[in-house]
Amino acid sequence: MNWLYIAGFLVLFAGLLLSIALHEIGHLVPAKIFGIRVTQYMVGFGPTMWSRRRGETEYGVKWIPLGGYIRMIGMLPPRPSDDPNKLRNVSTGPWQGLIENARAVASEEIQPGDEDRVFYRKPWWQKVIVMFGGPAMNFVLAFGLFAIIMMGFGVPVSKPVVSTVSQCVIPATQTEQQRECRPSDPPTPAAKAGLLPGDRIVSVGGKPVSTWDAATALIRAHGAGRTDLGVVRGDKEITVGVDLIAQDRPSVDNPDKIEKNVGFLGVAPTIVTEKQGPGYVVAQMWDYTERTVVAMANIPKKMVGVWQAAFSGEKRDPNGPVGIVGAGRIGGEIAASSAPLENKIIFFVNLLAALNLAVGMFNLIPLLPLDGGHIVGGLWEGLKRGIARIRRRPLPGYVDVAKALPLTYAMAALLLVMGGLLIYADLVNPIRLSG
Repeated sequence: MNWLYIAGFLVLFAGLLLSIALHEIGHLVPAKIFGIRVTQYMVGFGPTMWSRRRGETEYGVKWIPLGGYIRMIGMLPPRPSDDPNKLRNVSTGPWQGLIENARAVASEEIQPGDEDRVFYRKPWWQKVIVMFGGPAMNFVLAFGLFAIIMMGFGVPVSKPVVSTVSQCVIPATQTEQQRECRPSDPPTPAAKAGLLPGDRIVSVGGKPVSTWDAATALIRAHGAGRTDLGVVRGDKEITVGVDLIAQDRPSVDNPDKIEKNVGFLGVAPTIVTEKQGPGYVVAQMWDYTERTVVAMANIPKKMVGVWQAAFSGEKRDPNGPVGIVGAGRIGGEIAASSAPLENKIIFFVNLLAALNLAVGMFNLIPLLPLDGGHIVGGLWEGLKRGIARIRRRPLPGYVDVAKALPLTYAMAALLLVMGGLLIYADLVNPIRLSG
């Protein structure tokens, strides 16, 4: 294992830890602004490696770098029938006892004068802001990191300028890299029409085009048959008649999907790198967010694949979930590769951006102990109180998230198992970019 691999692992690992730390700052800052007493700000779990107290808050790092937290007093409200400063110790069953013990532990942190500084007594909208602050920080980080790449380095853009002309028609299941043309392969429409590298396509069937995607869409939609291409060759615009054929080709949006009988020309575009504006970054963020939501919906199915890869030796899905160890290994593999330094930087920044987006979206799942569970609780409280005001009825009490503690512990156990499985799979059967 060379030093570049180790350096890449450590750089990505440090980036993830920094993202975790900033996520918790996203909770910490609004909590402080709204006057909630925060007793701890920690990166990691388990025994404390280092800490220092500043005012009423202890800041520190723990030994297990798999997350972080801030500790706010009064996360759980007392029973509606109890005095705010006194909790009953009577339980009527194992789950009720668990809930009441959790209430008792939460109440021990409340000191005289803290009655208005507890989390549960804050207005619902403040609770939502505090809990949304963490995911929001991840989204800001993702946007900023994507912007660095798209606006600073640029992104590959396909121009409607011919780079190569395919000389023969090869089935969609194969490529020109997999085999050369054979005498039995028919020539492509582009080759028959005499298109040349450097030709810039400006119209298809009389319709002006300025992008490769627009040209491709018109060609595919045309299907088989004769059409005219407006082409700029050198400094002269000419019209080239082509006889398109119908082919089964990979979808533009999803290369794994085959589109049937679309128009086929047989040219490849010129790829250039162009810096983009903020609007492009926003559009890409939206697209990535949609894909992340779909990926999250498939997590149960994907985790089955991780289990099989970990214990049955099956190949890891390169598009499946990966843990912090696996992400670090990918970073090490990229750092140790022969790719140019700029490409390595772009990859690292893109990967950190994608991980921040995924962490932010995952934390919005409306289940405790995730941030989304508390957000839903705050929104539900606001809705109930809003309805009560409209109907001029007494305001209802605070939403009692303590009632969801059994589900919370079950969810926490599930997350722990998933995290452990990912770490194990990343160690024994990691995702490898080199195949």
